[in-house]
Amino acid sequence: MSRAITLGVAALLSALPAWGQDTSSVTADEVTLQSPRSGAVLLRLGGYKPLVDEEPGLGDNKPYEDTFGDASLLLFEMELQRYFYQGIGTAGVGLSAGYAEKYAASRLASGGGRAAEQTALKVIPLGLNAFYKFDYAAFEWGIPLVPYGKLGLIYTPWWITKGDSTEVARGNKASGAKWGWGATGGLAFMLDVLEPRFARDFDSDLGVNHSYLFAEYTYADVDNFGAGGLVLSSRRWMFGLALDY
Repeated sequence: MSRAITLGVAALLSALPAWGQDTSSVTADEVTLQSPRSGAVLLRLGGYKPLVDEEPGLGDNKPYEDTFGDASLLLFEMELQRYFYQGIGTAGVGLSAGYAEKYAASRLASGGGRAAEQTALKVIPLGLNAFYKFDYAAFEWGIPLVPYGKLGLIYTPWWITKGDSTEVARGNKASGAKWGWGATGGLAFMLDVLEPRFARDFDSDLGVNHSYLFAEYTYADVDNFGAGGLVLSSRRWMFGLALDY
């Protein structure tokens, strides 16, 4: 009887993980269980200050500064990426869409004072870009920093409203759209290194291979390629979250 109890205890102990064993490490078998990557979803937020006052025909006039001061529009963007190359880094194309708006009291035509009614500038930046990110070091060497770059076309519908919804419906509104181009450089931090086991569960449960926090700087010229008129160019920082799938 005592021999049976001893064998049973030994079997139970052998089934438990060894004391002090690091269960959070990634093994070769676990790596092979990762789902394949095909693209990413990016969400980002930042300040967008269009260079309206740099329009050549304005002279010394500064309509944006006079109306909105030095304040930026709050821009939210979402981007969908598709990977076409995965080897020494990752390359593909991305399609983005955003929205930003800014309200302020209207300026009076005489005297430059403020009116009771509100005026607003609203924009919807749309982009198509090609990108490359050097994530080889993160996957092969365990360095969680991923630099990347983008280059692409931008199309930005815009409209300016003045007064309440009734006045806008009567035609108190200006609108249009601008073409341009933009270049972006950024750096992403791979969050997987903070919680490897959670990252593996995120992949097996939802198909999200990797997650990142990132910061990026964009140089955008959106002025119909120098054709004149309203200038919606900008130089801006954006911050956000990226999910590989």
